Formats: sequence, C-alpha cells, structure tokens
Amino acid sequence: MKNRSFDLIVYGATSFVGQILTRYLFEHIGVGGKVNWAIAGRSEKKLSVLKSSLGSNADSLSVIVADASDEVALTTMCQSARVIASTVGPYALYGEPLVKACAENGTDYCDLCGEAYWIKAMILKYSDAAKASGARIVSCCGFDSIPSDLGVHFLQRQGKQRFGKYFDNIKLAVNTMKGGASGGTLASMIEAVKAAKSDPKLRKEMNNPYILCPENKELCHPQVSIKGPVFDMDFQRWSAPFIMEAINARVVLRSNMILDTPYGDNFLYREQMMTGQGIKGRLSAFGLTAGLGFFALSVIITPLRKFMQRFVLPKPGEGPSPAAQLAGYFDVSLLGKNTDQNSLTVRVTGDRDPGYGCTAKMLAQAGLCLAYDFEDEDPMGGFLTPATAMGDRLIKRLSEHAGMTFTVD
Repeated sequence: MKNRSFDLIVYGATSFVGQILTRYLFEHIGVGGKVNWAIAGRSEKKLSVLKSSLGSNADSLSVIVADASDEVALTTMCQSARVIASTVGPYALYGEPLVKACAENGTDYCDLCGEAYWIKAMILKYSDAAKASGARIVSCCGFDSIPSDLGVHFLQRQGKQRFGKYFDNIKLAVNTMKGGASGGTLASMIEAVKAAKSDPKLRKEMNNPYILCPENKELCHPQVSIKGPVFDMDFQRWSAPFIMEAINARVVLRSNMILDTPYGDNFLYREQMMTGQGIKGRLSAFGLTAGLGFFALSVIITPLRKFMQRFVLPKPGEGPSPAAQLAGYFDVSLLGKNTDQNSLTVRVTGDRDPGYGCTAKMLAQAGLCLAYDFEDEDPMGGFLTPATAMGDRLIKRLSEHAGMTFTVD
C-alpha cells in the first residue's frame, strides 16, 4: 500500500457533481477519521466556500489548489495522494495533464469520462508509464459505465456458477429511469461530435466498437446496435436506442479484452431503452428515436448546436435540486445467453437520479475502493475498467453504501 499524505483527493470538487460527491463523503466518512481526504481544484476561493458550507466539523478538511493545466502543481498533488477522483471535464479538453501525472507517479485515478476517443489516446500515450509505476487508471466510473460494466461482470459470475460457462451474448435493457444526462456528459458528447466532424479518420475510429481495445487488433467481430424502434421478443416490450450505449458497450468490450476474452472473441453486447407494450410503447419508441435523431442533428449543425447549448441543454456546472436528485432512480436488466441455450437475467438499480446523485456516489465509492480494498495485494497497474480494476469489491461497496442493488431476477 502506498504511503501518501492523502488516501483520496476529489479533484474538481466545486463542479456540480464534485459538490455532491464532497457532501456525500463528508456525510458518510466525515473529516479527521480513518480516511484522510482532501478537495482540490483551480479556485481557492470556490474551494473555501465549499468547505465552509460543510460547517465547523469540516475545519480540518485540506484544500489543494491545482489548475488543470499546471503540470507542476498536478504532479505535486499526485505525489501526495494514493487516489485521485476527478470530475473535471470535458476530459478531452482538461484531463490529460492529470492522467499523465497519475500514470507517472503511481497514483490511482478514477473519473467520469465518457469520451472513448480520448480514453484510447490516453491508453496509447501513458499505458506503459502506468504499468511501470503501478498506477491504476480507471475511467467511466459513473452512470457511464458502472451499471453496464459491473452488471455484465455480475451476470457473467452468476452464469458461470449456474451453467459452468460464460454468456457470449448479453443485452442490457433500461427499464425505467428518472433524471437526465448531466451538463458535463452532454458537453463531452458535443465535444466528441465536434472533433469527429472535423476529422474523418477520427469519425471512423469513433464508430469502431473496439476503439478501447487498441492492444488487441484481432478483435473485430461485428457488434449490432439497434438503430430505431424494435419490439424485443425477450423482454416483450418495445425499445429504442439508448444514447449511453456508445460508451458503455466499448467499456464492456475492453473488460472482456483485459481479461483475455473469457466471454469469447465473438462476444456480443448491446443496449436499449425500453418504452413499454402495445401501441403506447410503440409510439414512445418512435418518439424517443426521433428525439435522439434531432439531438444528433442539432449537435452537427453549428447554429442549431449553439442555440441548444444556450437555451435548452443543461450547462456544465448546472444540475437538479437536491429534491429532484432524491426523486430520481434507474432500473436496468441484463439478459445473458450462451451457446447451450441457457439464459439468465439480472437487475441493477440505483436510488438517485443517474446523472448526478448516483454518479457522485459511484465515483466516491470507486475512489475508496481503489484506496482501501487492495491493502494486502499488489494489483496490476495500467488502464483498466471498473469491472477489471474493482469488480466484486466495488459491487459490495455500491450495494452497502451507495443505494444500488445487483440481483438475479
């Protein structure tokens, strides 16, 4: 176990999700106890305001000032911490210096990034450094992509126990969900589309389902995503495309690659949003598909994108009220099938809105898991996924401390 001044530093603590995360940690582990943690960011004034808002019991909470572009300050911060949990996005714009500092200084790292093309670039640049230093770099530790990645991990473990083999075909169905994508997530999506629009090579790369598997170029089995309204015979409901599949599926496929493809080289994975039965479900599926199409079009067309960003979409740093966060939730099912025609369904649920409340708790527990749940081990460094870095340990934490459930239907 690394001997550092801090067990966990929340970087970007004054962002909207960062504030939720900070309050969650303060309420659940306090300050001055077993966990020595700190808040960090670029504005000392904003950090001090956040600290003061926690009350006098937070007087001993450390504040660290480090701009996302200040490599010296970031290096100093990383050398003082066992784990950095970062909420500073879009990561393609602000994230690289911190990842570099963590990889080079043996500091474990987790974030909320959903930008696959950027994650791939970081893998290619800093994987060797992370492996050499022992740093575990784990992106996608929020709603994208913990329910998907850990859901598949949980389902595969259950399938192996029951049937003696893993499932080679899994689909995730979002049953119900209340609460939208965060402003930061939408900003990241927009940055990705803008980058692809100006770079045909990058656009082709982003359409590759194995973009996060650059170490294994032999993985090329076609993946099938639904493109429009579909009646799902397994779930007996209408469904539409799920916007988060674009990152979630790629993380799941990377997990399979890191584990040396135990689910098979031809492993299939897809996601969909369920809309219900009958004519109402069908109309909802068509409406949701049309809405996604309009959103995609609005991002591509510059004047329309600027209008949406200014008047319609939530901005980075904005989010729902505490009451709205409490009223939110998500419920997803994962159905696995194997070549022996065995099948099994598991459910993953969360008790807050997925984009903010649940996401903040997921990232907090991922950071604590990296800091504390491997004390007697020497885990491998490198660019990992939630499932391959933390797996059952994180499922246990999320079930016990973050209001999530992982159950067999």
